[in-house]
This record gives sequence, C-alpha cells and structure tokens, in this order.
Amino acid sequence: MTLPSRFQKEVHAHLSRNPQQGNAPANLNESSPQAKARTAPSGSYSPQQVQGRLREILSKYSNGLWVSKLPQLYRELYKQELPAEALRDLEQWTHVCTLEKPCSTNPAELLLYPAKESSSSSSSSGGGGPPGTPTPPRSERHSPVAQKLPPPRTPTPTTTTTATTPATGTSPASPPGGPVGTATPPSLTPELRRNLGDLLLRYSSGLWAHALPKLYQDTYKSALPAHVLQDLALLRDFCTVDYPMPDNPKRAILYVRTAAAAADADENCNRARPDGDADAEAKAEAGKRPSCQAQVPALQIPREEYPSVLVVEAACTNSVVLRYIGEGYSQAQEKLEDEMREFYGQDNTRKPLTNPASGQLAAVRAEEEEEILRAQVCEVTADKVKVYYVDHGFSEVISKAKLLELHDKFFKLPFQATKCKLAGLEQFSQEACVLKKFDSMASGKILLAEILERQETPLMVLYDTSQDDDVNINAACMKSLQDKSLESPLQVNSAYMNVSVTSVCSDGTIYCQLPSRGLAKLTEVLGKTEAYFHSQVTSEFLVSRPFCGKGCLARYKGKWSRVEITNLHGSRVLDILFIDLGVQASVEVIELREFPPPHLRDLIAIPPQVVKCCLADLAVSVGSWTPDAVQWLRDTVLHCTDCSIKIARQEESRRLTHVHLFTSKNFQDVSRSINRQLADSELWKHQKDVFLSSHKTHTHTPTTTHTHRSASPTSTSTTSTSTNGTRAPQLRRAHSLPGTRGTPPTSPTHNNAVATTTAPQGCLQMPPLLELPPAGQNLDVYVSVACHPGHFVLQSWQDMYKLVVLMGEMILHYNKTDDKPVAAEKNQVYAAKVDNNWHRVLVKGILTNGLVSVYELDYGKHELVSCTQLRPLIQEFRQLPFQGITAQLAGVKPRQWSEEASIVFRNHVEKKPLVAQLEAVKEAPSAWDRKVTVYLVDTSQEEHDVWVHDIMAEFADELTKAA
Repeated sequence: MTLPSRFQKEVHAHLSRNPQQGNAPANLNESSPQAKARTAPSGSYSPQQVQGRLREILSKYSNGLWVSKLPQLYRELYKQELPAEALRDLEQWTHVCTLEKPCSTNPAELLLYPAKESSSSSSSSGGGGPPGTPTPPRSERHSPVAQKLPPPRTPTPTTTTTATTPATGTSPASPPGGPVGTATPPSLTPELRRNLGDLLLRYSSGLWAHALPKLYQDTYKSALPAHVLQDLALLRDFCTVDYPMPDNPKRAILYVRTAAAAADADENCNRARPDGDADAEAKAEAGKRPSCQAQVPALQIPREEYPSVLVVEAACTNSVVLRYIGEGYSQAQEKLEDEMREFYGQDNTRKPLTNPASGQLAAVRAEEEEEILRAQVCEVTADKVKVYYVDHGFSEVISKAKLLELHDKFFKLPFQATKCKLAGLEQFSQEACVLKKFDSMASGKILLAEILERQETPLMVLYDTSQDDDVNINAACMKSLQDKSLESPLQVNSAYMNVSVTSVCSDGTIYCQLPSRGLAKLTEVLGKTEAYFHSQVTSEFLVSRPFCGKGCLARYKGKWSRVEITNLHGSRVLDILFIDLGVQASVEVIELREFPPPHLRDLIAIPPQVVKCCLADLAVSVGSWTPDAVQWLRDTVLHCTDCSIKIARQEESRRLTHVHLFTSKNFQDVSRSINRQLADSELWKHQKDVFLSSHKTHTHTPTTTHTHRSASPTSTSTTSTSTNGTRAPQLRRAHSLPGTRGTPPTSPTHNNAVATTTAPQGCLQMPPLLELPPAGQNLDVYVSVACHPGHFVLQSWQDMYKLVVLMGEMILHYNKTDDKPVAAEKNQVYAAKVDNNWHRVLVKGILTNGLVSVYELDYGKHELVSCTQLRPLIQEFRQLPFQGITAQLAGVKPRQWSEEASIVFRNHVEKKPLVAQLEAVKEAPSAWDRKVTVYLVDTSQEEHDVWVHDIMAEFADELTKAA
C-alpha cells in the first residue's frame, strides 16, 4: 500500500525507532521530557495568591526579570505551574508589577519590574498560558472556517481548593481541616528556627511533615515542639507548605524557600533565556577567557535526563573529560569540521598563524592532513607548540607550521570537550585503583550519563548499557577500593561452622554470613559508627542526593547497617539492598545516613560479608520451590544460631555457591543435611509445572522477585534480593512520592496448599468514579496509552500528583507486609507488582502457567504478571478514583484503523500532555467500562493549536486517494 507523501517520512522514521510498537510503554515512569515540564496544573486560579508570590519573586529581582523566565522560576520556588491566566493578567496588575517592552526583534520578550506603588486592589482573572507548556486552546487562535466544530471555550476552573499554603507576605490560607482561631500561635525560638532551616536545606526536593519529629529527634537528640506540626504556618518565612491531598491536612510536604533556591531556578532556565540574557552571560564568561575566545558561546548541558557521552580521559574523577553525543553536539561538530575541511582546502583561505600566543585559538591540520580541527595554544617553544583540541579533549605537541588562523565563522559552535564529576567518588578522585578501573571500563567508550546536578561541572553517574545488564561505572570504581583479603573465605569440600543464614529467597537461594576477618572488622567499625552517631547533633549525615549504586547506612533490627541504593521511586522513596545480609528493602530517603568521615574508608574497604548460596542437588528455578517449601526452609534456618555448611561446588559465572546446609555441627553426615530432609519430604514431592485454577485450591508459581519472612528492619520494607544477587540499576526513575505508610492488613490464614486473601473482595468499597467536566468543557490530560483513534487512555493532569503519592505509599506498604499471594479471581481488583512499582489492577484472565492477565486501572496498560505478585488492594488505596479514562477521538468516523494511521496517531498524542474537549460520556457502573469521546488539542506551539482529529481525517482522505 502506498502512503500519502506527507506521512511517509513520519511512519518510516517511527518504524525505524520502534521496531516493536506493540510494547510501547504506557507508564509515566517512561514519560517523555515534554511531560516532565509540567509538574502540576493550575487548578482553581487564585489571583490574590499569585500576586503575593509574584511580589516575593520581584523582591529578589528588583532590577527586572524576563517574563519568559517567570513560569520556570515559579515552578522551582512553589512546586506548581504558574496558572495560565496569570501571564495574561500581568498587564492589569499595575499595583504588583510593571511590564516593559525593550528594543528587540522578538515582540514576546517583556521585562517585569516591581510596581512603583503598590495597592491592595486585585484584578480579575484572565486567560493565557506560560510559554513552552501545554495550555488550554484559545478560541481567538482558531479560524471558524478551518474547524469542524465550534471554537472551544476557555476551560472551566475546577472546584478543587488550592492545596498549597502561599509562602508570601500575605495571609496564608489555612489547610483543609486545620486549626481555627484568632489566638496568636507560639513563635519559633531562634535555635529551633535555625535547626529546622538546616534540616529542610538537606531536602530541597521536599520533606514530609509527618517525618519531621523523628528526623528532628534523630538529628538533634531533642523532641520537636508539638505546636510546630499543629501550625505549619509558623514555617512560612523559610519554607512552603504543600498539601498533595487536600482532604487530609495531616499529609503536608515542606519545601525549603531561600534566595539560593531562586538563584538555582534562574540557572536552570538558561535554555529559555532571551538573547539579552544570553549576551550578558556570554560577556561575563568572556572575562574569564583570553580575548580571542570571547565570541565562543558556552556549552549547554543537554536537556534530557540521560544523554549519551563519549568518555575521553580522566586524570581525576572530579574532572572527567567527555563529549556529548547527539544532535546539536557531536553531529554539529562533525558538520563544523566538514565545513572547516572545505574552507581550508582553498589556498586563498589557508593563512598560517605566524606569532602564536598562549591561550590563542587556531585551526590545526591533523596528521592525516585532510582533517582541520579547532585548538587552543597552551605552550610555545622555538619551533613547537602544545595545543589542546577544544572539541576532542586531548593535548598534543605539534609543529608551528600546522597552525592556521581560525576564521570568525568557526567561533559560533561551543567547545565540545567538557568535564564532569563522578558522584560518590569525590573523596577518592585520585586513587590509583579507582582511575585504573575507570580507564578500563569507560575511556574511549560511549556511555549513558545520569545528570544529578546541573552546574558548571555537572555531577553524573555513568552507565555502560552495551551488555545484557547495565553496569554502573561509579559503583564499579567504588568497589575497586575494597580489600580482597577481607572477603569471606570459600574452598570446595571445606566445612564452616557458626554460619548465620540471613535471607531465604523464593527460588531457594539463601544468603549466609561466615565467620571471617572481614565480618569481625565490619562489626567493629559499625559499632564505632553507632557510637559516633550517638555523639553527634548534626544533620550533615542525611542523604540529600541519592542515586543508584550509592553506598550509605540504614537501620536493620535497630542497628546501622551498610546498604546500596538499587532503585529510586521519585525523590523520596527508594529501594535498598543490605549488602551484608542479602536483604532488600523499600524506605524513605530520610531513613538513610551517609558514611561518617572518620569511618568512611573502612566502611568502603570491607567487601560485602554475605555469600550467595543454594542447596546442593536441589534445583534453583522458578516452579521448583513451592511457597510452603520456602516457608519451611525459612522457619528452619533463619533463626538458627548454630548452622554449618559444607561447600559442594562453586559456580563462578553466577557467583553462586552450592552447599550442604546443617542446623547442627554434624556436617560429616550428608544424610542429615537440610538438603536431604527437604528432598525426602512431602513439600518437595510436587508437580514441577504449577497450574492455577480460579475455582478451587490454588498453588502459585514463584517469580524472581521474592518476598521473605525474616525479621523486618526497623522502619524499612523488606524483600530479599533477586536470584542474581544485586539488581541492575533502573535507569528510568519511577515518578513516585512517599506518603504515610498504611497499616498492614490482618495476616492471612493459610494451610499447606491454599493461599487466601485477607478479606473477601466484595467487602471492600470501590473508589468513586473520577469526576469529569460537563460536555463541551476542556480538561488538561496526559495520554498514557494510544492504540488508535478509537481507543486510547487519558489521565487527568490535575490529579496526577495524587496518583504519584498513592503509588509511593503502595511501594512502602506492600514491600513491608509479608502476605502470601492471593487466590486470584477474574474481574476482581488487586494490587500487582509491575516493573518494581505496585499498581491497582483488574484481573482479566487467569492462565494455566501461573500467569495472570491484568489491566492497570490508573494507566490503561495490559500486563502479564505472576500470580505471586498479586496482593489484596486494601481500603486505604481505594480512596482515589481510578485515573485511567478510556477514550475515543471525536470528529472522525469510526473505522478499522490501519497500522500506519495508528502510528501517526501515536506520534501525535502518546505520552504527551494535551487539552481534551469533552464531547460525550458513556457512563457505566465500573470505571474501566466507562468511555469518553473527546477532541484532542496540542497547545504546545505558540503559533497555533493542533487539532488531532483534523490530522487523522486528512490522513484518512489522502490514504483513500492513494489507494
């Protein structure tokens, strides 16, 4: 079939990038950068609140502020989008600000100044939207002739109350359900104010108010006065209070608010700066360079969270030389060098640089004579010069004859060689073993970079994604500091007594601690660390910048233990691995501590003091171990204080040790081993392939994500490690935030073969239906799944942050509880673990191989999960309406959409924030059977709005003509 010419390039480009479109992600965890740009909708527009905040911003920018910067600055300071109506109202708010249009070719550039005279009057709200963010479609931007429906109306503001207490000089709104009265609240003492400010500075991304008392007690060894939490308005001078759940005032997030934060926000919007600001920065930067470099712009850090980089070299991990790969970087450099080769290939343009001086820029003929590169002169001798290739990041001594004058036209591209700092290695940046490891793993390779801090020398974590499992380069370099002589001793046919089994996984893998010099050393150092923390009253050891692979400390059974961060769910909830126990947990970031400086080197030098083992002659695979066999093994060995092991063999490729395990010292008699007892028991005599029925007794197939019954550490949610020991880091962060942990449901009753739910599903109340605006009104949405115009799934943008909070709470709850899997029933709602996150799901079908087909009720994606990954959805997680809204596109005739048409549709809407104009709602008793018909409008372009139904109608017409 021949495609219309307009769409051929789009479809072919999509197919080349997405060979398996059917697996397109629908989870926000895989959202595009465009979606991240909008953190919260404007909600109900309060001009008074915005005016108060605007006064506060302008007090810090008394010399003026570009209007184009205002949305980003507002977002950074208050964790909310600047309401779309506010920008349109600025001109009327003469009592708050003054607008000035400078001499510029861009009419959109306006300067904002504080008002000369302030008054108490307020203006009515208007319309508009911040540049670069999705805004409701505006009727005046459409030609009625060009549209197939009446112009859309301005979206009706929702009735949800504003959830954020304004941190301004105006009177802040009281949180819902907050204390009422006119009595003057107790004030903060200078010491209390200073301590709270120090704590919040450590958590610039926000801190839950309910965590403040424990954190304050741990840090300052004194109780937080009760009146602080009762009246959070006392903190308004140095923090902003946000209520993500307006109906629950006890759940508030505190955001630090300082002049430094405003400065950081200003730095982060350098890409959106008008030319005037860019020129000012360029002039300031020029003062730091030789005069010949004044025309070269500064290199901007890529916007994406995970850019590709080419590592050049590293003489120090705090100054790693690299180049960014991609459009605008390596591709622009290649184009520049092609132009230089052509330009200097002409005799009349090849002018030698006769008197080179240190710091001067030049064009250099490379060894191949055909290549011409940009370079900077470093040293000059009689007939030689040392030059630094500014785009390639290395130096070379060459003949003066190779130097040419660099034409002005080649000053426009920023120097491509730049530097970064490796996170976690700051204290060991020049260790020989670290640099040797880094050189062998990273030098000359293209890697993926996670940017943790965007500063002059950005802080990064590097990953090698060329192998089956992603390799964390930073973590690998840190492990090079370990003292191999302190590893647990292992020899085949040797026996070891006084062994402690610390973890049992669902596939039969066990983790053992063996007596050794390393374990004795670790116990000693952790004891000193405990005493050190008891003597300190400082917040310096809180982990303020977590990242995958980072080593730190967390509590386990009331004592500090070493952990490694393995996954992040947003900025507050993360997964950790207790590296000396083989136990995995989900915790809040406030529960972690940095290694204290006096014991830092010792805590890093001691290798993990746990050995990954399996029982010899018993299979380690999914389906071989029933839940009851795993439970018997846990009950038998986890609390035994006198275990012994005899090593049968070592499997180096899997780093797995096969052992005979004994609960006594009779390790000479293999017939008395735990291996033999289990093999001869009824627990092991089962059918290897486990089948599942939804009508009778259920037996469940284990998966490689394992729940264990060892004692939980204080304040952590524990699960054991996967069969591979430590998991590969998840490069995509799950956008989740923690909340208050739910109360675990009553422990389930079970016998040898049956796993049942804690309560009948029918006894639990279903969430209310999501409220939708009336027909004809607009709604800000995010398209999580798009199959074709006849079926896609929307999420209300305004409620997305509530879903993020809910998923954080589900992670903490379900990773903490120790329930057995439920007996799945079709068309029932459960919690299911999918890609390290817990989702609310509807069971669509039960397969005979132990898998269950589920539908994610908040994201609209279909998944296959193991039945062992289902849990009851407790009532606490049934309050928020299911967020997935099934929809079809209005304005086009229903038809059987071709794959080409589906690709075009997905390219325009999937994983994008859009505006939906509601045409009709097909109501149904269940949220998943409800369906809406909507027009979709992309309002991200300043010039015009894009109506998706027009695109699809045009595509269908051209396809018909082409046929």
